[in-house]
Amino acid sequence: MSAAPTSVLEKKDAVSPPGPPSEGPGPLAGFLRNPKAVLLLCAVLVAVVSAAVTANGVWPSDLTVDVRSPLDDLNTWMAENRDTHPLFLYFLLHISNTSQSAVDGVFSGLESLGFIGVTVAAVLISWYAGGADLRRRALSLAGTAFGTFAVIGVLDVWEEAMETLALMVVCVAVAGLVGVLLGLAAGLSDRAERILRPVFDTMQVLPAFSYLLPFVMMFDVGTPAVFMSTVIYAAPPMARLTSLGLRGADAAALEASRSLGASAWQRLWTARLPLARKPMLLGLNQTIMMSLSMVVLATVVGAGGLGDPIFTAISTLDVGLAAPAGIAIVLIAVWLDRTTGAFGERVDDSAPPRSAVATRVLWAVIVALVAAATALGQALGRTEWPENWVVSISQPINEAVGWIERELGSGVPVIGGTLTWANGFIRFGINPLFDALLATPWWALLLVVGVLAYLAGRWRAAVTAVLALGAIGAMGLWNKSMDTLSQVIAALVVTLILGFAIGVLAARVAWVERAIRPVLDTMQTLPAFIYLIPMIALFGSNPSAAAVASVIYALPAVVRITAQGIRQIDPSALEAARSLGASTGQQLWQVQLPLARPALLVALNQGVVLVLSMVVIGGMIGGGALGVDVVRGLTKGDLGLGMTSGIAIVCLGLLLDRISQPGAEIKERALR
Repeated sequence: MSAAPTSVLEKKDAVSPPGPPSEGPGPLAGFLRNPKAVLLLCAVLVAVVSAAVTANGVWPSDLTVDVRSPLDDLNTWMAENRDTHPLFLYFLLHISNTSQSAVDGVFSGLESLGFIGVTVAAVLISWYAGGADLRRRALSLAGTAFGTFAVIGVLDVWEEAMETLALMVVCVAVAGLVGVLLGLAAGLSDRAERILRPVFDTMQVLPAFSYLLPFVMMFDVGTPAVFMSTVIYAAPPMARLTSLGLRGADAAALEASRSLGASAWQRLWTARLPLARKPMLLGLNQTIMMSLSMVVLATVVGAGGLGDPIFTAISTLDVGLAAPAGIAIVLIAVWLDRTTGAFGERVDDSAPPRSAVATRVLWAVIVALVAAATALGQALGRTEWPENWVVSISQPINEAVGWIERELGSGVPVIGGTLTWANGFIRFGINPLFDALLATPWWALLLVVGVLAYLAGRWRAAVTAVLALGAIGAMGLWNKSMDTLSQVIAALVVTLILGFAIGVLAARVAWVERAIRPVLDTMQTLPAFIYLIPMIALFGSNPSAAAVASVIYALPAVVRITAQGIRQIDPSALEAARSLGASTGQQLWQVQLPLARPALLVALNQGVVLVLSMVVIGGMIGGGALGVDVVRGLTKGDLGLGMTSGIAIVCLGLLLDRISQPGAEIKERALR
């Protein structure tokens, strides 16, 4: 028997002619020769057989622990001692008062500027970010800023927008400072980098809601809890990218600085930090966008601002009430993203930088113009947006939503309608998964989870995943966690199918990539909360609405990582396959996808993390399960319920991350 020819799946520099090999093992034999595949197959067969035999996956009551009562007792103790205990008086109270005073101070400053001063300041800062000249980029950014604040005023959400911006300014300033300090530690010390890396990895997989719960317990609802949770949530991107920039600095420049006798401190300020400017600006951009997302979401714990009318509208299913604030948040997100992105792009500009004197003069002119605009507004008595400049859009939007429900919800020939799709997705997608998970014995599910995590990351990942799933059962939240998990799996399958297909198409067809790029850019700047509004209008309040929101929220990351992985494969491998007569389909399935496997695994991991985060938030619009318990715990003051559900969500996040996270070697190959 002759040996099978070498396949492009195995070597990128030796491509076999298209067509099946003349002899050799078949697909089943090749599958059975793979120890990983056999191990996974055995675990799945055990789970399926045990589920068919027992049809009972209830977690044993003997293995549960009462976690909620101690948390309720802790919350009661904190509420009773918040004004008297030294921990609060000499530590937490100072943080609370300082953060509240800082936010109030910034808000008062914005109010004193008036709507004219704020608008002029935003326009001039955006113009400066674009280059402070008459080129298209600078004028476009200035126009975006003007349009953003004009629409905010016209929609009558000016005061709420100023509350959100005030909280964001304080949170971004502190999160940026904390991120830079941690990034300096990780970038300059290998030991600090080893310590901080798993911390950042864990923080990255935690849903946003999980950050709110402990700080609400410490500070009660209000600005301080939002401030602390936002700072901790938004600091890791700044820290990671600062560390990346410091470690990726040009070695020749650093050596030149050292040869000139510069001390370590001088090398940091004159070489390392200037060379790391672009990654640091990218980190600042990510910190700003994550702060906006958290500040909007934190309205459930009394943050106020633009998130407040959205949360009220979602609670009452009043899309028209949510629309003005939602539009304002979208515009602010786009404005902030483009403005901070322009600062980063200017680092690579070929134009010579301005002198220090010219920069000071330019900023003096900007400050003078803002002061003049503020004085003009106060002289005209126009510090608040005029009432006669307001346009109400709530009623027309509610009428449009009603029309969608009547005309597009069901009864549409052939396609059925949005409500029909929602019911079908629940009936044939989510419910069967939920029933299968509940029918599988708990020990069999632990086995499958352990095997999957072992195949992804060996023993450490397997132990973490099994312990996380066991903790869920031990807290008595097995059924609700399986409900949430079924929604995540259903949404993830749709996300991966669409994301891989669109990503491959964008990588292979240039005009498709150009067409979807602005759409993906916009989708990735929007806070998660915003995706819930159109879902209510289209699908009502049910788990499918939360699942669809999760798909849309996670899709841009999957598409982009997939397209990048396909584009970055070795061109010689594709050219070899093409020269041997491989068809387009053969090039895709036998060359591009196998060689892009590391990137596809990273896309899978990011899809899992983002889908879980959105499914939890989707508890507000009928997703139920753990998400609705967290919201109820936050809004009703039942933190025992909220904390236990939050811990279960964290465990699910760790579990799904360990199952889907590629090993270090694969991840390194994907990032090259």
